[in-house]
Amino acid sequence: MGNTQKTKLFGIFGFPIGHTLSPVIHNAAFRSLNLPHQYLPFEVHPNRLKEAVSGVSALGIYGVNVTRPHKETIIPYLSRLTKNAQKIGAVNTVEVVKGQLVGHNTDGEGFLQSLLTAKVDPADHSVILLGAGGAARAVAVSLLGKKIKTLTIIARSSERGNALVNDLSLLSSRKIKIMLHPFDSKPVFSNEPVLMINTTPLGMKQSDPLPYSPTAFGPEWILADLIYIPYKTPLLLAAEKMGLKIVPGLGMLLYQAALAFEIWTKQKAPVNVMKKALQKALQDKR
Repeated sequence: MGNTQKTKLFGIFGFPIGHTLSPVIHNAAFRSLNLPHQYLPFEVHPNRLKEAVSGVSALGIYGVNVTRPHKETIIPYLSRLTKNAQKIGAVNTVEVVKGQLVGHNTDGEGFLQSLLTAKVDPADHSVILLGAGGAARAVAVSLLGKKIKTLTIIARSSERGNALVNDLSLLSSRKIKIMLHPFDSKPVFSNEPVLMINTTPLGMKQSDPLPYSPTAFGPEWILADLIYIPYKTPLLLAAEKMGLKIVPGLGMLLYQAALAFEIWTKQKAPVNVMKKALQKALQDKR
C-alpha cells in the first residue's frame, strides 16, 4: 500500500536563486521519511516580492524559505512573526497556518548549532561581525545570549550598521559593548580570543576582495563564514594557512534547514540524510 499522505509543495524565494542547495537538502529529507512532498526554488525579483508572497496561500504552498535579498523586506507581507523573528527583524522561514503566513527565523540557532558541532564556544570571545543584513541580525541576536564580551559590527552601510547597533542595544539584557566600525577599518584587538563571522557575500566569487585583512588576525582568533560555496572561502583559507580554527558555512546551512523542516512537518529532521545529500551536491559542483 502506497503513501496516502497529501502531497505538499514547499520552496525558497530569492534573487538570484540558481546557487541554492536547499531543494537538495529538503527533497532528500522528504524521501527518507517517505513524505510525498516537493521543494522548489522560486526566483523572485525584489519588485515582485509582494505578488509572490500573496501567491503562497493561493497556490497551496505550505511553506517557503527566504534568502537574499528578501529576509527583511518580506516582513510587511506576512500575517505575523514569531518572537524570535521579531527580535531579529528578519525572516528566513515562512509557515502557512490556516491560510496565515507566519515568519520564523532559524538562521541564528542554525549558526549556533554549527559552532557547537565545530566545538566552538563563543562565550568570553570578542565577536567581530562583518555585515549588517538579515543574516547578521540573526547571528548577532543569538550570540547576545552566549556571554560574549563585546560585539563589533563592521558594515559597508553606516545606516544599516547603526540601525543594527541600536536594535541590538535595546535587546541586550547584559551590558555587552556593541560598536560599529566602517567597513574599511581594522579594529585593534590584543591577543584575546576573537570570533570573526563573515555574513557578507564577499567570497562567493573568486574576483571578490577579502572582507577583512588577514594581517590583522590574532593568534587566538576563530574565523567563521556563512558562505557555503565555495566550502572554504578565501578568508577561511587565509585563516587556515595561519593555523587558526575555521568554521565553514555548510553547518549553518544544514542546521537552519533542519529547523525549518521541523517547523513545517512537525517531525524530527533526518540531519544525517540532509548532510550527506548536501555533501554530495557540493562534490558534484566541483
